[in-house]
Amino acid sequence: MTTAPLAEAIRQAIALLPTPALAERQAAEILRSVPNHPEALLILGSAERRQGKTRQAYTTLERLARAQPSAAAVHAEFALVLAEIDHTEHAIAATRHALTLNPALPGIWRQMATLLTQAGQPAAAEAAWARHVEEAARDPTLLRAADAMNTDRLPEAEHILRTHLAQHPTDVAALRMLAEIGTRFGRDADAEKILTQCLALMPGFSRARYNLAVVLFRQNNAADALPHLEILRAADPSHPDYANLHGACLALTGDYGRSIEVYDRVLADFPDQPKIWLSTAHALRTAGLRERSVTAYRTAIAQAPEMGEAYWSLANFKNEAFTEAEHAAMRAQLARADLGTEDRLHFHYALGYMLEQQAQYAASFEHYAAGAALRRGEVTYNADHTTAQISRTRALMTMAFFAQRAGVGCHDEAPIFIVGLPRSGSTLIEQILASHSQVEGTMELPEMANIARDLGRTTRDDSTYPEMLATLDAAAFARLGERFLARTRIYRKTGKPIFIDKMPNNFVHTGLIHLILPRAKIIDARRHPMAACFSAFKQHFAKGQHYTYDLSELGLYYRDYLDVMAHFDAVLPGRVHRVQYEEMVDNTEAVTKALLSHCGLDFEESCLRFHENARPVRTASSEQVRRPIFREGLDHWRNYEPWLGELVQALGFAA
Repeated sequence: MTTAPLAEAIRQAIALLPTPALAERQAAEILRSVPNHPEALLILGSAERRQGKTRQAYTTLERLARAQPSAAAVHAEFALVLAEIDHTEHAIAATRHALTLNPALPGIWRQMATLLTQAGQPAAAEAAWARHVEEAARDPTLLRAADAMNTDRLPEAEHILRTHLAQHPTDVAALRMLAEIGTRFGRDADAEKILTQCLALMPGFSRARYNLAVVLFRQNNAADALPHLEILRAADPSHPDYANLHGACLALTGDYGRSIEVYDRVLADFPDQPKIWLSTAHALRTAGLRERSVTAYRTAIAQAPEMGEAYWSLANFKNEAFTEAEHAAMRAQLARADLGTEDRLHFHYALGYMLEQQAQYAASFEHYAAGAALRRGEVTYNADHTTAQISRTRALMTMAFFAQRAGVGCHDEAPIFIVGLPRSGSTLIEQILASHSQVEGTMELPEMANIARDLGRTTRDDSTYPEMLATLDAAAFARLGERFLARTRIYRKTGKPIFIDKMPNNFVHTGLIHLILPRAKIIDARRHPMAACFSAFKQHFAKGQHYTYDLSELGLYYRDYLDVMAHFDAVLPGRVHRVQYEEMVDNTEAVTKALLSHCGLDFEESCLRFHENARPVRTASSEQVRRPIFREGLDHWRNYEPWLGELVQALGFAA
């Protein structure tokens, strides 16, 4: 066989290795023409190993390794055979020899890390993984996957990585990349599992640990993200991304003092950080430090004039007036062709508020509608899915269903759930209750939704949530109630015996709450449908509430809410206490006393002086509940009535 045909035959044999039987035949054919050809022997040994012909591979590669003491690839392949016949220490020695010959050999550091892990040498394995991550930037397979990711060819990148991981399941660099694809597809739970696996292999993989903290934060699991961020910040205390996420997680768990301290320390060293100024302003606002918050928002604007969220956050104080210069600056930013969608929609909401304050309602509505339309294009929501879930909930949770499960759950009396739609007076109710000596206000807690989500993932017999609740026994319901209490403990700071979860969307889970926490109190905050819906429509929410960005979808959602709450009133009579916002405004003392009585609490005058309570408040109503009750906003929606036809039509009888 001449040189050119031989080179082509070798190339073909290498290309056939993913189908090792074909590669073996091709290598054997070459060796018949050119006996003892080193490359052909290496291909033959590799093909034999991949087919499980371990002894044959050992014979082929052991002879080749003795004949080729300076061939790194030969000793790396021989090490894999040694590992398969449980000669781990010899495999490590062979791999180490290959490393001395060529430390840049593709996959060699991954191989060493895997072998050291098998040998029970975690510290050495981690050092090898770290080198592998460094070398991965030159790995041809991972480079192809990275190129596909960078050009938004995510399915192609995922296929490349999954194919690679089928051969190398412990490749931490590939695992981290696959997790990133998961997050870009919105599969945060899958990404969490992959990154957890990645860190089990390489605890010092900082980039993967930060990615995991981000994924946990995005799933509202800030409590689980915090230990990872503490590890990261111990290693690199001045890293601004670590500090920003650390502060956000502390704020999400209600530790605003520490959150602000984290931000202050970073800004002292790195003052030109508009995103951290923005996060600082959010935390200061929640803590009730209004003047400092406004200053921080304006500092963020000065450093990043295109940051629409800072302008909207100022508007979201509800009583913060914009200057003419700020007005002009917002319009100038909106005129830019290169302004990003996220910033653009925030400017629309901010201008909508400013024009509303000037009683220019037509122009104001145009901006609110423009911002909502942009936001609707960025989120996923299916109104039919919501209606179907409500119908399935009503079909399952009959009076007989609850009677058969009477007495199940965890019988702790600590939680009070305030449910309903946002912008319906829930923050006012929370503030009144939290002004009682026995009650702590926390925030909108994610745990009930997390429980429902996890139940949906661990289904049996193809059932889904809520149907799978029918498969649980009494012990399971008790465990879920105990889980809720354990997972929400981090949000409780005062030691008071009763605490509030003000997540409005928990109305969907009223039946679940009753089953797992039968002695918890449930309060339904309700407001005039048009007032509640329009107030939600003109509010840009930091996350969730995706139904609020289209008037028709908003009206349909409100009707679904009414339907399911009427159902629970019928099958669990007296279980839910309803507070009508307009009645609370008109007759605050009587409604407050009835509310406290339902919660088993004695009346305290402090509940009527709720505006004096300096506790942190996270929601959009944070400024309103720091003032006495006022009537001015009750019928404010009527100023926009000419443009709310779609909402009226969707609400139907409810309007």
